Amino acid sequence: MDRNVFNVYWIDMKYIRNLSNNVDKRVYSVSPQSGKQERPFLGVIIMCNQHKYCVPLSKPKEKHKSMRDKIDFKKIIHNGEFLGVLNFNFMIPVEDAQIHKIDTVIRKHDNADTRRRKELLIKELEWCNLHERDLVNTARVLYQKYVSGENFAARKQCLDFTKLEKECEKYNKKLKETT
Repeated sequence: MDRNVFNVYWIDMKYIRNLSNNVDKRVYSVSPQSGKQERPFLGVIIMCNQHKYCVPLSKPKEKHKSMRDKIDFKKIIHNGEFLGVLNFNFMIPVEDAQIHKIDTVIRKHDNADTRRRKELLIKELEWCNLHERDLVNTARVLYQKYVSGENFAARKQCLDFTKLEKECEKYNKKLKETT
């Protein structure tokens, strides 16, 4: 199996809003109306059954500290530091038109906040690439269990991957027609 080299991507806000409005309100919001415009939808891309899926990265919350890694959730701990989490249950299908690679190269003209964010992303990516096989396997197993209709503990926490794929295809077909 070819190894992935993960990068971090942000996902187009209009696409996220479309999924949230038309499929599931639990799709991570990036809407200015909800005060979330400063929180872009960031994630790593993994292939699941012919579809690219973006697994969202999130900041660690207090509740995450006591949680164990499961099929739908992984902690990112780098050199003993709890950096973030990956929420596989909230992964969404994407096509190239919706994803934009984030530049993580630290430049001398970067301000302190930009430098800090890039340093965090670099550490998260380093961890993701070290755990690449496990992350890909987790995403694919969760996806297969869900789309096959299997009953499992985390099923209710997952977005409906089948509905999301249909909406993704519809959205991209419409996008191609207007360009």
